[in-house]
Amino acid sequence: MAKVLLENVSKVYAGGVKAVDDATLEIGDQEFVVLVGPSGCGKSTTLRMVAGLEEISSGNIFIDGKRVNDVPPKDRDIAMVFQNYALYPHMTVYKNMAFGLMLRKYPKNEIDQRVRKAAQILGITDEQLQRKPKALSGGQRQRVAVGRAIVRKPKAFLFDEPLSNLDAKMRVQMRAEISKLHDRLKSTMIYVTHDQVEAMTMGDRIVVMKDGVIQQVAEPLGLYDNPRNMFVAGFIGSPPMNFFKGAIEQRQGGLWFVEQAPGDGKGFAIRVNDDMAKKLAGYVGKPVVFGSRPEDINDKQHAAFAEPDQTAAATVEVVEPMGAEIYLYLNTGRHSFVARVNPHQKADVGQKLDMAFDMRKSHFFDSQTEQVIV
Repeated sequence: MAKVLLENVSKVYAGGVKAVDDATLEIGDQEFVVLVGPSGCGKSTTLRMVAGLEEISSGNIFIDGKRVNDVPPKDRDIAMVFQNYALYPHMTVYKNMAFGLMLRKYPKNEIDQRVRKAAQILGITDEQLQRKPKALSGGQRQRVAVGRAIVRKPKAFLFDEPLSNLDAKMRVQMRAEISKLHDRLKSTMIYVTHDQVEAMTMGDRIVVMKDGVIQQVAEPLGLYDNPRNMFVAGFIGSPPMNFFKGAIEQRQGGLWFVEQAPGDGKGFAIRVNDDMAKKLAGYVGKPVVFGSRPEDINDKQHAAFAEPDQTAAATVEVVEPMGAEIYLYLNTGRHSFVARVNPHQKADVGQKLDMAFDMRKSHFFDSQTEQVIV
């Protein structure tokens, strides 16, 4: 296996469209790194440049310490798994998995050994090995595509949204299978997805991208608990973080966040905890954005963290029972937000509630730069 290094890599298409902008990223040997972001953020282009399927406009890419800018894809010793499986329809599953080794003139007995070992790892039966792809389900076809990559024993595996064509239940199953595969093979894996749940559950580290720029690189919980900016905070988490526009004011010997909306005066006021107040000392009288995750908001009657000066009145607009929890969609009159609460709590549409905020877990962002205030 190998370390993959990107140094100031950019990709500019005709007309000056910049798909990837000065990306620097080090992926360690045997590490599982997930590139995540909305459509068009440059994640798949980044992966394709590592694979050699896209030429880079500037910068350098190294695989196992070797600069590969001008090395053709077939000589980079990587294996790629695509969203659409890319299987040969006229070949059996066995031949699909063996084909790359056959082209490289491997001995027949070694090919057979590798194919059957990969099939065993992935739960592909002997009977399925003799079928053609059209006789398989979507999940089985994706297993074959992964198996074709495994038999190569490459330095790195690249996955380009491999689960997007599967139904929800199969996606959950396959992401667990790929995670187990990584643990078993001890391989370097780079995985692209637009699904932040996949990213959070699979990656050793997550790379969040927007408009071709890497926004933040961190371990899943580090990313969730300490987002660098509003984009990361809003993209990671389901439901996403709630944002409230307002300002910091000095009141009653402490700092308070006061909700505001353009042309609409002031709304609720919440006292800021002492630790956060130190960070916000330079923002008194200035506009900020207050962020709070849905699980850190609850009806004050049920919230263990409820404080009398850290609540806001809101009206319930939608109640979504999710089984293990309930999502309450609320409105303060200026901002809509969502709270994730206990499934046994009762709430009705139109009901007015005093919602408590866990200010120990609050986030504040500069309203101009959208960067976290630290």
